[in-house]
Amino acid sequence: MSPVIRLSACFVALMLAMGIGRFALTPQMPHLLSEGQFDLTAAGLIAAANYLGYLIGAVEAMFARRPQQVQRRLHGGLWLCVLLTLASFWANGFWSHLLLRFGTGVASAWVVVMITTLSQPLAAAAGRPRLGALVFAGPGMGIFLTGLLALVSHLLNQTSATLWLIYAAAALVMMLGVWRLLPQPVATKAVAAVAVSPSNRGIARLAVIYALYGVGYIIPATFLSQMANAQFHGQWQADLFWPSFGLCAAIGVLLVSLRRHDPQTTRHWLMATLWLQAAGVFACLLSSGWGLALGVILCGTPFLACMQLVMQRSRELAPHATQRNAGMLTACFAVGQLSGPLLAALSTHYSASLHPALLIAGSGLLIAGGLAMQSVTAGRAPCANVDVPIARR
Repeated sequence: MSPVIRLSACFVALMLAMGIGRFALTPQMPHLLSEGQFDLTAAGLIAAANYLGYLIGAVEAMFARRPQQVQRRLHGGLWLCVLLTLASFWANGFWSHLLLRFGTGVASAWVVVMITTLSQPLAAAAGRPRLGALVFAGPGMGIFLTGLLALVSHLLNQTSATLWLIYAAAALVMMLGVWRLLPQPVATKAVAAVAVSPSNRGIARLAVIYALYGVGYIIPATFLSQMANAQFHGQWQADLFWPSFGLCAAIGVLLVSLRRHDPQTTRHWLMATLWLQAAGVFACLLSSGWGLALGVILCGTPFLACMQLVMQRSRELAPHATQRNAGMLTACFAVGQLSGPLLAALSTHYSASLHPALLIAGSGLLIAGGLAMQSVTAGRAPCANVDVPIARR
Protein backbone atom coordinates (compact mmCIF):
# COMPACT_ATOMS: atom_id res chain seq x y z
CA MET A 1 0.00 0.00 0.00
CA SER A 2 1.18 3.53 -0.78
CA PRO A 3 3.08 5.24 2.06
CA VAL A 4 1.01 8.37 1.38
CA ILE A 5 -2.18 6.46 2.25
CA ARG A 6 -0.65 5.01 5.40
CA LEU A 7 0.67 8.39 6.53
CA SER A 8 -2.73 9.95 5.86
CA ALA A 9 -4.27 7.26 8.07
CA CYS A 10 -1.78 8.19 10.81
CA PHE A 11 -2.89 11.82 10.46
CA VAL A 12 -6.53 10.83 11.00
CA ALA A 13 -5.59 8.54 13.91
CA LEU A 14 -4.00 11.50 15.71
CA MET A 15 -7.06 13.61 14.92
CA LEU A 16 -9.12 11.03 16.77
CA ALA A 17 -6.81 10.23 19.67
CA MET A 18 -5.71 13.78 20.46
CA GLY A 19 -8.43 16.06 19.07
CA ILE A 20 -11.26 14.00 20.56
CA GLY A 21 -9.73 11.51 23.01
CA ARG A 22 -7.40 13.99 24.71
CA PHE A 23 -8.78 17.48 24.20
CA ALA A 24 -12.56 17.10 23.97
CA LEU A 25 -12.80 18.18 27.61
CA THR A 26 -11.62 21.73 26.80
CA PRO A 27 -14.60 22.86 24.65
CA GLN A 28 -16.92 20.91 26.95
CA MET A 29 -15.71 22.61 30.11
CA PRO A 30 -17.93 25.74 29.93
CA HIS A 31 -21.00 23.50 29.42
CA LEU A 32 -20.08 21.14 32.26
CA LEU A 33 -19.41 24.06 34.63
CA SER A 34 -22.66 25.84 33.73
CA GLU A 35 -24.59 22.58 34.27
CA GLY A 36 -23.13 22.39 37.78
CA GLN A 37 -21.43 19.03 37.28
CA PHE A 38 -18.28 20.36 39.00
CA ASP A 39 -16.45 23.64 39.72
CA LEU A 40 -13.27 25.08 38.20
CA THR A 41 -10.98 23.56 40.84
CA ALA A 42 -12.52 20.12 40.25
CA ALA A 43 -12.09 20.70 36.49
CA GLY A 44 -8.35 21.04 37.07
CA LEU A 45 -8.31 17.71 38.92
CA ILE A 46 -10.26 16.00 36.13
CA ALA A 47 -7.77 17.35 33.58
CA ALA A 48 -4.95 16.12 35.82
CA ALA A 49 -6.49 12.62 35.81
CA ASN A 50 -6.42 12.71 32.01
CA TYR A 51 -2.74 13.60 32.02
CA LEU A 52 -1.97 11.00 34.68
CA GLY A 53 -3.49 8.42 32.35
CA TYR A 54 -1.37 9.84 29.54
CA LEU A 55 1.74 9.42 31.67
CA ILE A 56 0.91 5.81 32.55
CA GLY A 57 0.07 4.99 28.93
CA ALA A 58 3.31 6.52 27.66
CA VAL A 59 5.45 4.63 30.20
CA GLU A 60 3.68 1.36 29.45
CA ALA A 61 4.07 1.91 25.69
CA MET A 62 7.86 2.00 26.07
CA PHE A 63 7.83 -1.76 26.68
CA ALA A 64 5.83 -2.70 23.58
CA ARG A 65 8.56 -4.16 21.38
CA ARG A 66 7.00 -7.06 19.49
CA PRO A 67 4.83 -6.22 16.45
CA GLN A 68 1.74 -7.76 18.07
CA GLN A 69 2.21 -5.58 21.16
CA VAL A 70 2.54 -2.43 19.06
CA GLN A 71 -0.52 -3.24 16.99
CA ARG A 72 -2.66 -4.14 20.02
CA ARG A 73 -1.89 -0.83 21.70
CA LEU A 74 -2.46 1.20 18.56
CA HIS A 75 -5.79 -0.37 17.67
CA GLY A 76 -6.87 -0.78 21.30
CA GLY A 77 -6.07 2.87 22.04
CA LEU A 78 -8.15 4.08 19.10
CA TRP A 79 -11.14 1.91 20.03
CA LEU A 80 -10.90 2.99 23.67
CA CYS A 81 -11.01 6.64 22.61
CA VAL A 82 -14.24 5.96 20.73
CA LEU A 83 -15.90 3.90 23.46
CA LEU A 84 -14.91 6.12 26.39
CA THR A 85 -16.09 9.21 24.55
CA LEU A 86 -19.41 7.45 23.99
CA ALA A 87 -19.56 6.50 27.69
CA SER A 88 -19.17 10.19 28.56
CA PHE A 89 -22.73 10.66 27.26
CA TRP A 90 -23.95 9.04 30.50
CA ALA A 91 -21.36 10.64 32.80
CA ASN A 92 -22.59 13.07 35.42
CA GLY A 93 -20.52 14.62 38.18
CA PHE A 94 -16.90 14.69 39.24
CA TRP A 95 -15.97 11.02 39.66
CA SER A 96 -17.46 9.65 36.46
CA HIS A 97 -15.75 12.31 34.33
CA LEU A 98 -12.48 11.83 36.22
CA LEU A 99 -12.41 8.07 35.54
CA LEU A 100 -13.34 8.45 31.89
CA ARG A 101 -10.72 11.17 31.30
CA PHE A 102 -8.11 8.96 32.96
CA GLY A 103 -8.97 6.14 30.54
CA THR A 104 -8.81 8.37 27.46
CA GLY A 105 -5.43 9.62 28.68
CA VAL A 106 -4.01 6.08 28.67
CA ALA A 107 -5.54 5.32 25.28
CA SER A 108 -4.34 8.51 23.59
CA ALA A 109 -0.78 7.99 24.86
CA TRP A 110 -0.70 4.52 23.33
CA VAL A 111 -1.78 5.94 19.99
CA VAL A 112 0.67 8.86 20.04
CA VAL A 113 3.70 6.72 20.87
CA MET A 114 2.83 3.99 18.34
CA ILE A 115 1.93 6.41 15.54
CA THR A 116 5.18 8.34 16.12
CA THR A 117 7.16 5.10 16.09
CA LEU A 118 5.54 3.80 12.91
CA SER A 119 4.96 6.92 10.82
CA GLN A 120 8.29 8.74 10.98
CA PRO A 121 10.58 5.90 9.79
CA LEU A 122 7.96 5.06 7.14
CA ALA A 123 8.07 8.64 5.84
CA ALA A 124 11.89 8.66 5.88
CA ALA A 125 12.10 5.34 4.02
CA ALA A 126 9.66 6.59 1.39
CA GLY A 127 11.63 9.82 0.91
CA ARG A 128 8.68 11.90 2.20
CA PRO A 129 9.96 13.45 5.45
CA ARG A 130 7.75 16.51 5.07
CA LEU A 131 4.68 14.33 4.77
CA GLY A 132 5.80 12.53 7.91
CA ALA A 133 6.06 15.88 9.68
CA LEU A 134 2.53 16.78 8.59
CA VAL A 135 1.21 13.75 10.49
CA PHE A 136 1.64 15.91 13.61
CA ALA A 137 -0.92 18.37 12.23
CA GLY A 138 -3.59 15.72 12.91
CA PRO A 139 -4.24 16.80 16.52
CA GLY A 140 -4.65 20.41 15.37
CA MET A 141 -7.31 19.47 12.85
CA GLY A 142 -8.95 17.29 15.50
CA ILE A 143 -9.09 20.28 17.86
CA PHE A 144 -10.46 22.41 15.01
CA LEU A 145 -13.20 19.83 14.40
CA THR A 146 -14.20 19.49 18.06
CA GLY A 147 -14.22 23.27 18.41
CA LEU A 148 -16.52 23.72 15.42
CA LEU A 149 -18.86 21.00 16.70
CA ALA A 150 -18.94 22.73 20.10
CA LEU A 151 -19.79 26.04 18.40
CA VAL A 152 -22.68 24.47 16.47
CA SER A 153 -23.88 22.72 19.62
CA HIS A 154 -23.88 26.02 21.51
CA LEU A 155 -25.81 27.81 18.76
CA LEU A 156 -28.41 25.01 18.82
CA ASN A 157 -28.61 25.13 22.66
CA GLN A 158 -27.58 21.49 23.06
CA THR A 159 -26.37 19.96 26.34
CA SER A 160 -22.91 18.61 27.07
CA ALA A 161 -24.32 15.05 26.88
CA THR A 162 -25.45 15.62 23.29
CA LEU A 163 -22.03 16.99 22.37
CA TRP A 164 -20.32 13.89 23.82
CA LEU A 165 -22.55 11.78 21.58
CA ILE A 166 -21.60 13.87 18.55
CA TYR A 167 -17.91 13.51 19.39
CA ALA A 168 -18.28 9.75 19.75
CA ALA A 169 -19.98 9.50 16.35
CA ALA A 170 -17.22 11.54 14.69
CA ALA A 171 -14.57 9.36 16.36
CA LEU A 172 -16.28 6.18 15.16
CA VAL A 173 -16.39 7.43 11.58
CA MET A 174 -12.67 8.25 11.68
CA MET A 175 -11.83 4.92 13.30
CA LEU A 176 -13.68 2.88 10.69
CA GLY A 177 -12.11 4.94 7.92
CA VAL A 178 -8.48 4.21 8.87
CA TRP A 179 -8.74 0.86 10.70
CA ARG A 180 -7.12 -1.18 7.91
CA LEU A 181 -4.90 1.56 6.48
CA LEU A 182 -2.53 2.14 9.39
CA PRO A 183 1.13 1.05 9.08
CA GLN A 184 1.79 -2.57 10.02
CA PRO A 185 4.68 -3.17 12.42
CA VAL A 186 7.15 -5.92 11.52
CA ALA A 187 10.04 -7.05 13.74
CA THR A 188 13.57 -6.77 12.39
CA LYS A 189 16.96 -7.82 13.70
CA ALA A 190 18.07 -6.27 16.97
CA VAL A 191 20.63 -3.52 16.82
CA ALA A 192 24.04 -4.31 18.31
CA ALA A 193 25.09 -2.58 21.52
CA VAL A 194 26.81 0.75 21.13
CA ALA A 195 28.99 2.80 23.39
CA VAL A 196 27.72 5.62 25.55
CA SER A 197 27.88 8.92 23.63
CA PRO A 198 27.24 12.61 24.24
CA SER A 199 23.67 12.04 22.99
CA ASN A 200 22.91 10.79 26.54
CA ARG A 201 23.08 14.34 27.78
CA GLY A 202 21.12 15.57 24.78
CA ILE A 203 18.22 13.18 25.35
CA ALA A 204 18.17 13.97 29.08
CA ARG A 205 18.09 17.70 28.38
CA LEU A 206 15.41 17.17 25.75
CA ALA A 207 13.33 15.32 28.36
CA VAL A 208 13.57 18.31 30.73
CA ILE A 209 12.62 20.68 27.89
CA TYR A 210 9.61 18.54 26.98
CA ALA A 211 8.46 18.36 30.61
CA LEU A 212 8.65 22.17 30.95
CA TYR A 213 6.79 22.48 27.66
CA GLY A 214 4.09 20.18 29.05
CA VAL A 215 3.58 22.48 32.04
CA GLY A 216 3.69 25.61 29.91
CA TYR A 217 1.26 24.82 27.14
CA ILE A 218 -1.28 22.76 29.05
CA ILE A 219 -2.83 25.49 31.18
CA PRO A 220 -3.99 27.66 28.25
CA ALA A 221 -4.80 24.50 26.25
CA THR A 222 -7.02 23.19 29.06
CA PHE A 223 -8.66 26.39 30.23
CA LEU A 224 -8.73 28.51 27.06
CA SER A 225 -12.42 27.87 26.37
CA GLN A 226 -13.33 28.67 29.98
CA MET A 227 -11.25 31.88 29.96
CA ALA A 228 -12.95 32.93 26.73
CA ASN A 229 -16.36 32.01 28.10
CA ALA A 230 -15.74 34.18 31.18
CA GLN A 231 -14.49 37.06 29.01
CA PHE A 232 -17.47 36.97 26.65
CA HIS A 233 -20.05 36.08 29.32
CA GLY A 234 -21.15 32.84 27.66
CA GLN A 235 -21.76 34.33 24.20
CA TRP A 236 -21.14 32.23 21.10
CA GLN A 237 -18.00 34.23 20.23
CA ALA A 238 -16.21 32.42 23.06
CA ASP A 239 -16.58 29.15 21.13
CA LEU A 240 -14.43 30.54 18.29
CA PHE A 241 -11.22 30.47 20.32
CA TRP A 242 -10.78 26.70 20.60
CA PRO A 243 -11.19 25.83 16.88
CA SER A 244 -8.92 28.79 16.10
CA PHE A 245 -6.31 27.31 18.45
CA GLY A 246 -6.49 24.00 16.57
CA LEU A 247 -6.28 25.65 13.16
CA CYS A 248 -3.24 27.69 14.25
CA ALA A 249 -1.61 24.49 15.53
CA ALA A 250 -2.09 22.74 12.18
CA ILE A 251 -0.72 25.76 10.30
CA GLY A 252 2.29 25.83 12.60
CA VAL A 253 3.16 22.23 11.72
CA LEU A 254 2.82 23.06 8.01
CA LEU A 255 5.13 26.06 8.33
CA VAL A 256 7.81 24.14 10.23
CA SER A 257 7.62 21.22 7.78
CA LEU A 258 8.62 23.60 4.97
CA ARG A 259 11.94 24.43 6.59
CA ARG A 260 15.15 23.12 5.07
CA HIS A 261 16.11 20.04 7.08
CA ASP A 262 19.35 20.64 8.95
CA PRO A 263 20.12 18.88 12.26
CA GLN A 264 22.18 21.90 13.32
CA THR A 265 19.16 24.24 13.18
CA THR A 266 16.48 22.04 14.75
CA ARG A 267 17.33 23.31 18.22
CA HIS A 268 17.01 26.93 17.02
CA TRP A 269 13.53 26.25 15.71
CA LEU A 270 12.66 24.49 18.95
CA MET A 271 13.86 27.48 20.98
CA ALA A 272 11.78 29.86 18.83
CA THR A 273 8.58 27.80 19.26
CA LEU A 274 9.06 27.61 23.04
CA TRP A 275 9.60 31.35 23.42
CA LEU A 276 6.64 32.13 21.15
CA GLN A 277 4.48 29.97 23.39
CA ALA A 278 5.81 31.79 26.45
CA ALA A 279 4.74 35.09 24.89
CA GLY A 280 1.30 33.59 24.21
CA VAL A 281 0.89 32.42 27.81
CA PHE A 282 1.81 35.89 29.10
CA ALA A 283 -0.66 37.43 26.61
CA CYS A 284 -3.45 35.46 28.31
CA LEU A 285 -2.71 37.49 31.46
CA LEU A 286 -4.05 40.64 29.77
CA SER A 287 -7.61 39.54 30.69
CA SER A 288 -9.12 40.91 27.49
CA GLY A 289 -10.48 39.55 24.25
CA TRP A 290 -7.43 40.82 22.39
CA GLY A 291 -5.12 39.20 24.92
CA LEU A 292 -6.84 35.85 24.48
CA ALA A 293 -6.75 36.22 20.68
CA LEU A 294 -3.02 36.91 20.85
CA GLY A 295 -2.65 33.93 23.18
CA VAL A 296 -4.43 31.70 20.67
CA ILE A 297 -2.06 32.72 17.89
CA LEU A 298 1.18 32.63 19.89
CA CYS A 299 0.32 29.49 21.91
CA GLY A 300 -1.55 27.66 19.17
CA THR A 301 0.80 28.08 16.21
CA PRO A 302 3.90 26.55 17.90
CA PHE A 303 1.87 23.98 19.90
CA LEU A 304 2.22 20.90 17.65
CA ALA A 305 5.28 22.22 15.82
CA CYS A 306 7.15 22.03 19.12
CA MET A 307 6.08 18.39 19.55
CA GLN A 308 7.27 17.62 16.02
CA LEU A 309 10.62 19.36 16.60
CA VAL A 310 11.23 17.52 19.88
CA MET A 311 10.68 14.16 18.19
CA GLN A 312 12.86 15.23 15.26
CA ARG A 313 15.64 16.27 17.62
CA SER A 314 15.33 12.96 19.44
CA ARG A 315 15.84 11.05 16.17
CA GLU A 316 18.85 13.22 15.34
CA LEU A 317 20.45 12.49 18.71
CA ALA A 318 19.56 8.79 18.91
CA PRO A 319 18.43 7.41 15.53
CA HIS A 320 18.44 3.77 16.68
CA ALA A 321 16.25 4.15 19.76
CA THR A 322 13.15 5.73 18.25
CA GLN A 323 10.45 3.88 20.16
CA ARG A 324 12.19 3.87 23.54
CA ASN A 325 12.93 7.59 23.40
CA ALA A 326 9.50 8.47 22.01
CA GLY A 327 7.94 6.69 24.99
CA MET A 328 10.35 8.25 27.49
CA LEU A 329 9.88 11.77 26.11
CA THR A 330 6.10 11.36 26.00
CA ALA A 331 6.21 10.24 29.65
CA CYS A 332 8.21 13.35 30.62
CA PHE A 333 5.76 15.47 28.63
CA ALA A 334 2.92 13.82 30.55
CA VAL A 335 4.59 14.60 33.90
CA GLY A 336 4.63 18.26 32.87
CA GLN A 337 1.03 18.10 31.72
CA LEU A 338 -0.01 16.49 34.97
CA SER A 339 1.67 19.28 36.94
CA GLY A 340 -0.14 21.98 34.93
CA PRO A 341 -3.76 21.29 35.99
CA LEU A 342 -2.67 20.64 39.58
CA LEU A 343 -0.92 24.00 39.53
CA ALA A 344 -4.09 25.55 38.07
CA ALA A 345 -6.23 23.94 40.77
CA LEU A 346 -3.97 25.39 43.50
CA SER A 347 -3.99 28.76 41.74
CA THR A 348 -7.79 28.97 41.56
CA HIS A 349 -8.23 27.62 45.07
CA TYR A 350 -5.92 30.13 46.77
CA SER A 351 -6.20 33.17 44.50
CA ALA A 352 -9.50 32.56 42.64
CA SER A 353 -7.55 33.17 39.43
CA LEU A 354 -5.38 31.35 36.90
CA HIS A 355 -2.88 34.22 36.76
CA PRO A 356 -0.27 32.74 39.16
CA ALA A 357 -0.37 29.45 37.25
CA LEU A 358 0.02 31.26 33.92
CA LEU A 359 3.03 33.20 35.22
CA ILE A 360 4.76 30.00 36.31
CA ALA A 361 3.88 28.26 33.03
CA GLY A 362 5.27 31.09 30.89
CA SER A 363 8.46 31.24 32.95
CA GLY A 364 8.96 27.49 32.47
CA LEU A 365 8.71 27.92 28.71
CA LEU A 366 11.35 30.65 28.78
CA ILE A 367 13.70 28.31 30.68
CA ALA A 368 12.97 25.47 28.23
CA GLY A 369 13.85 27.72 25.30
CA GLY A 370 17.17 28.56 26.94
CA LEU A 371 17.95 24.88 27.41
CA ALA A 372 17.06 24.14 23.79
CA MET A 373 19.73 26.60 22.62
CA GLN A 374 22.56 24.57 24.15
CA SER A 375 24.30 22.39 21.57
CA VAL A 376 24.83 18.64 21.90
CA THR A 377 26.45 16.50 19.23
CA ALA A 378 24.07 13.99 17.68
CA GLY A 379 24.99 10.37 18.04
CA ARG A 380 23.74 6.89 18.73
CA ALA A 381 21.50 6.18 21.67
CA PRO A 382 22.79 4.42 24.78
CA CYS A 383 19.65 2.34 24.96
CA ALA A 384 19.75 1.20 21.34
CA ASN A 385 20.86 -2.23 22.42
CA VAL A 386 17.67 -2.82 24.39
CA ASP A 387 15.27 -1.80 21.67
CA VAL A 388 14.05 -4.19 19.03
CA PRO A 389 13.43 -1.86 16.09
CA ILE A 390 10.13 -2.01 14.31
CA ALA A 391 10.07 -1.92 10.54
CA ARG A 392 7.10 -0.34 8.79
CA ARG A 393 5.48 -1.28 5.57
